[in-house]
Amino acid sequence: MNKEYIGKGVSVFTNENHTFGTDAVLLADFAGIQKNEKPCDFGTGCGIIPMIWARDEVCKNEIHAVEIQKEACEIFEKTIKENNFEDKIKISNSDINFIKEHFSHSSFDVVTMNPPYFEKNSGKESPNESVRIARHEIMSDIFSAAKSASYVLKYSGRFCVCHRAERLCDVFEAMRKNNIEPKRLRHVMNYPDSSPWLVLVEGRKGGKNKLVTLPPLVLYNKDKKPSEEYERIYSAFYEKESEK
Repeated sequence: MNKEYIGKGVSVFTNENHTFGTDAVLLADFAGIQKNEKPCDFGTGCGIIPMIWARDEVCKNEIHAVEIQKEACEIFEKTIKENNFEDKIKISNSDINFIKEHFSHSSFDVVTMNPPYFEKNSGKESPNESVRIARHEIMSDIFSAAKSASYVLKYSGRFCVCHRAERLCDVFEAMRKNNIEPKRLRHVMNYPDSSPWLVLVEGRKGGKNKLVTLPPLVLYNKDKKPSEEYERIYSAFYEKESEK
């Protein structure tokens, strides 16, 4: 098990099966949680998204997280205790496909999810079951996530996801099938002249059909140095642990 420092005195436990990448960090920022909102992160894995929110004290309400894999939940629970966040974060070891068994209707203002990116039986699947579940649509997909999000979201609540750029149509279709209207779209590019590899999408439950396409998020400049926005998002990560 590894212990990764994410700034402001906060660390996250990970292992080879349950870790986090740039996409999750970008989604945590893109969601833009407000002080009075009550958020929930579906498929939280090692818990990086809720931990960033708790680290930055973005809201005054409890932060909830749902994860189907028991090992990931155990790692996340260790992280919560290590950082004394028991009063800030609640983790549920459950399946989002049966969300009604764990949460009541209209429970949250915001739901986020960094879903499995690959369709079942597509491409090369990892022999590691935990990795396979996280990467391929075996236990859940964007459609089941949108259905469950629609149930737990309040009217006008927000569903924020990241996905591979080529799956954008699926994201839109999944949202609209579940009364969630796409409202904000942002493409993520490694370099100014490269194609997008990721999309960040926000939908609103019961929203009207008006989509705003934001300027692309470029991670690196032409000289391969981090962009100003990348540095803003990762600024806390740059701290040395001795500075906490």
